[in-house]
Amino acid sequence: MTQTAQDNLDFDYKYGFSMPDTSIVKFPKGINEDIVRQISKVKNEPAWMTDLRVKSYHIFLEKQMPQWGADLSSINFDEITYFARSTKEQSTSWEDLPAEIKETYDKIGVPEAERNFLAGVSAQYDSEVVYESVQKTLNAQGVIFCDMDTALQKYPDIVKEYFATLIPAHDNKFAALNTATWSGGSFVYVPKGVHVKLPLQAYFRINSERFGQFERTLIIAEEESQVHYIEGCTAPIYTTDSLHAAVVEIFVKPHAKVRYTTVQNWSNNVYNLVTKRAKAQSHALMEWIDCNIGSKVTMKYPSVYLVGEHARGEVLSIAYAGNGQHQDAGAKMLHIAPKTTSRIISKSISKEGGRTSYRGLVTVTPDATDAQVYVSCDALLLDDNSRSDTYPYMKIKNNEVEIQHEATVEKIGEEKLFYLMSRGLDRSAAEGMLVNGFIEPVTKEIPLEYSIELNRLINLEMIGSVG
Repeated sequence: MTQTAQDNLDFDYKYGFSMPDTSIVKFPKGINEDIVRQISKVKNEPAWMTDLRVKSYHIFLEKQMPQWGADLSSINFDEITYFARSTKEQSTSWEDLPAEIKETYDKIGVPEAERNFLAGVSAQYDSEVVYESVQKTLNAQGVIFCDMDTALQKYPDIVKEYFATLIPAHDNKFAALNTATWSGGSFVYVPKGVHVKLPLQAYFRINSERFGQFERTLIIAEEESQVHYIEGCTAPIYTTDSLHAAVVEIFVKPHAKVRYTTVQNWSNNVYNLVTKRAKAQSHALMEWIDCNIGSKVTMKYPSVYLVGEHARGEVLSIAYAGNGQHQDAGAKMLHIAPKTTSRIISKSISKEGGRTSYRGLVTVTPDATDAQVYVSCDALLLDDNSRSDTYPYMKIKNNEVEIQHEATVEKIGEEKLFYLMSRGLDRSAAEGMLVNGFIEPVTKEIPLEYSIELNRLINLEMIGSVG
């Protein structure tokens, strides 16, 4: 990264501050079987988890790097730190956190969000969750919301039943790496018939340089339950790269509903390589709302396995790529049962040489009679140096289905810009208004406070982007 690019990032990215490294436990750089075993040992995990970690590490060594998608050639696994513990114990009182961690999350806005609109909040700092708070009403309803490390200790039978069953270690190289080195993340269990009326939220923060964050999230929504989970992601700006490789597994039981919203705003030195998958049973609804603004590289394709009759899956995504960024994002929908429905809406914006890619897979099996599929991919280019690609794959093995696919690529309209500027807006403000209108089908599905922040980010990115 050049100094000019660094200066630009420092100006634009308000979350790029870093705090002094005050880790009380920090492993040396690099990964080997001993590091994997030490992660499990320091967490006092059961033998079956240690064995799974070691097995997954060897799968990671055997798996090849992806030969498609974004360029990952500069990732050096030997230069990454795989575990750092920032506090002696998790806190349930905001005031009890170490000053530098509290200041970090004060700047991000965790306390205000918790007070105003959250049923539960979890804050992860590097490898582990340092703060957690859940409304007492949730506990009374039998809802469990905690970090994965706590879940493994308190609810080992549930974790063992579901962990790595939807995304096994051999799924891909980064899923294997996560399974070997995972730490932190969220565990959510919603009992039958319970509707969690306010969102649950997790904040993920990388503070250390050359760091690898590998949180693991497991959500189980029992029959006729409902829950909305939100995650936010930020990191300091460094001249070296960090790696974020999370795994998310979601089980949506019959007639249940889960919405998973991501507002990813990593700094531009983070590789964001994430595997997210849900299984929806009969009459279940799984919704992914996926907003990708930051990172150096993102490769992420939330998926839904529609395994029950009348199951529904939706992915609404935004990808925004500026100078030096490649957002390779999309969705996967697998129709396995009859009368299943899926909808994918993708909006991407590229500027200043940035690159966006929509990569989607829709599969309709011979058993998925009367399935309905709708895919819409729209790309907006803000200059002649940017790039947008679309890679839609459809494997339709059933004749009794309804498939719709549409895609557009366009440049920002000079006529619309001229009209807005003639009404007193400068070019940056006019651009921001048009881009926010372009992504409005997705932002309207995001909680108000996040959509306001997303629009603010878009407007900030528009400053000086064309001229």
